[in-house]
Amino acid sequence: MIIQLEEAKTKLGELTEAVEELASAIKIDKLEAKIAELEEQTSSAAFWEMEDSGKILKELKRAKDKLEEYNELKQRTEDALMLTEMGIEENDESVVDEVLSEVAEIEETEERMRLETLLSGEYDGCNAIVSLHPGAGGTEAQDWAQMLYRMYTRWAERHGYTVKLLDWLDGEEAGIKSATILIEGTNVYGYLKSEHGVHRLVRCSPFDSSGRRQTSFASCEVTPELDDSTDIEIKDEDLEITAHRSSGAGGQHINKTDSAIRIVHKPTGIVVGCQTERSQLQNKETALKMLKSKLAEIKARENLEKIEDIRGEKTKIEWGSQIRSYVFMPYTLAKDTRTGYEDGNIGAVMDGEIDGFINAYLKMKV
Repeated sequence: MIIQLEEAKTKLGELTEAVEELASAIKIDKLEAKIAELEEQTSSAAFWEMEDSGKILKELKRAKDKLEEYNELKQRTEDALMLTEMGIEENDESVVDEVLSEVAEIEETEERMRLETLLSGEYDGCNAIVSLHPGAGGTEAQDWAQMLYRMYTRWAERHGYTVKLLDWLDGEEAGIKSATILIEGTNVYGYLKSEHGVHRLVRCSPFDSSGRRQTSFASCEVTPELDDSTDIEIKDEDLEITAHRSSGAGGQHINKTDSAIRIVHKPTGIVVGCQTERSQLQNKETALKMLKSKLAEIKARENLEKIEDIRGEKTKIEWGSQIRSYVFMPYTLAKDTRTGYEDGNIGAVMDGEIDGFINAYLKMKV
């Protein structure tokens, strides 16, 4: 057992160096200076009269949280090393389990914080709007889209993020024709942008009486939720707005009036919808916000000068365009075609354990 403590001491020595290097990656000095500058702004008498006061407070909170998390990690590493050295010196085997558990948590936290330093994109710190659409294949594809919906909501729950259903259209027999959720939390878009694309499923379909193996496709669209200051002008004549009756997950009717809104942006063909707000007006406002976010993200991604240049995405939800394959038989494997990362525990993946895929994508992009 003491050998385990010796090994833990060596590992903690490595982690101590890694945490010190992390300070440079996070730019601790600049972070502290930024906090001081923002706190000075918030203490001024005219602060609450400023238009962007809310934005400044959010920025200050993010910076403080980041600094606090780093300082806590550094302190935990020092405390664990001290406990380990005491255990070795006093030949105390009772601390082994505590030390090993602490080492594992410190290592996981350090790796996550290091990955967060890779999230330097303009929108990476934003919430994410996730839209799911089945490809060709009828009920089987619609069921697959709902399985992905569950995977992403489970992922969000695992990380303590908030999930809000914005739009839902039931499938004809099972599954969904489309669904849109808002996932709220720090860096959600930075992580989930890796999921944008076509996802492929291979399994014996429960909807096929012959039990034949089938391949299905569904697309996942991920866009950042942007605030109202987004500089995107949308002309009324470019919009086709229709109202319809809301229906919730599982076919439960949210209300019996035509309050749900679906908007088509004619120049691009982009479609957005919202049905979960209390009134048609609120649904329309949320849907327009979603449309602005989508247009701004595409505009930035394609480095376009004018919004008129956007033509919408033409990726077909079919073979050859997938970013990841999920195989349920004759073997079980989820494999990302971009990074080569794979996981044979398909059940865990569908339960939201997709951090391995996300981390591999972020590392690849460096």
